[in-house]
Amino acid sequence: MVAGEASGDLLASHLIQALKRRVPETDFYGIGGPKMQAAGFRALFPSERLAVRGYAEVLRHYREITGIRRKLLADMLDDPPQVFIGVDAPDFNLHLEKRLKAHGIPAIHYVSPSIWAWRGGRIRGIAQSVSHMLALFPFEEEIYRRNNIPVSYVGHPLADVIPLEVDRSALREKLDIPQDQLVFALLPGSRQSELHFMADTFIETAKRLNQRFPQARFLVPLATRETRDMFDLALYRLSAQELPITRLFGHAHDAMGVADGVLVASGTATLEAALLKKPMVIAYRMSPWSWRLMRRMKYQSWVGLPNILAGHFVVPEFLQDDATPDNLAQALGNLVEDQETCRRIESAFTLLHEQLRQNSSVRAAEAIVQYLNRKDVWTSAPQAV
Repeated sequence: MVAGEASGDLLASHLIQALKRRVPETDFYGIGGPKMQAAGFRALFPSERLAVRGYAEVLRHYREITGIRRKLLADMLDDPPQVFIGVDAPDFNLHLEKRLKAHGIPAIHYVSPSIWAWRGGRIRGIAQSVSHMLALFPFEEEIYRRNNIPVSYVGHPLADVIPLEVDRSALREKLDIPQDQLVFALLPGSRQSELHFMADTFIETAKRLNQRFPQARFLVPLATRETRDMFDLALYRLSAQELPITRLFGHAHDAMGVADGVLVASGTATLEAALLKKPMVIAYRMSPWSWRLMRRMKYQSWVGLPNILAGHFVVPEFLQDDATPDNLAQALGNLVEDQETCRRIESAFTLLHEQLRQNSSVRAAEAIVQYLNRKDVWTSAPQAV
């Protein structure tokens, strides 16, 4: 298995648990994070090594990333696993999957690349690389069937993990936050490359919100020690140590669950905020070169998953040059003060949650087990995945 970032680590950890229930004597190894390792995964490389985004950032790490991929591929061809599962990270995984599939190793891709949002021409390469696609969103299934690619719609694991109704009062007690205090959650990203481009913007936004709402509190969950260090340096650089900011090591769901409003970098965290039914503002910045390329290739009017899945504008998005502290602070401040809009957002996100709640890890495991359904999988020797 290969998972390239925090969100993939979470998805893969649930899948590992579901597969172990079906096929207990299984050995999982490859590239993964702490949640996968806690589920019994052997990480040959940590997922943080792959956690870069944008063309410019990938090019800077190209030699290291391709070296990891060559080493992993050589190991798998020398001692073939029964199944390879690539969890998201399509630019890394599809290359591996193509080579493994050509050598007769089933290559399953968990999380469809966003061909419906940009770079739709990748469908031809996916057909050559993937033995089976596990799709998280219902509209993706038809795209793959139309292109004769085996596919299973499994729903989204986060929709199963996050309850339909979150006990906000209990979470506030857990974090020792007064029930009536205004709280903002700031999620500038899980990757170091995201912190590089967005930490300063998010801190400056907090400064402006603090001026407008002096009694507000800010929670900042950070996925790794490296991203926490980067955020701390940005606080020091911007002379913002006096802001009422509480940094959390992980606990993103808790932070968003207690929040009245969320400022979040575009990515999986926007879906988590939607499943928690939170008013949010979505922001994203990357290198100017990466932005120019991405903008030419995108198909849809939105980049945030909540808006894409709803099929219409639900929450504000500010990208690149528009993602200024003034714009973000004004939009988020206006949102938390507009209770009618907050109720409409909650209603839209409740419907979305119900659509994605499919017991997805079990459904994904059922699709994978068919590739293990050979005589040798039931021997006493551990099976490699």
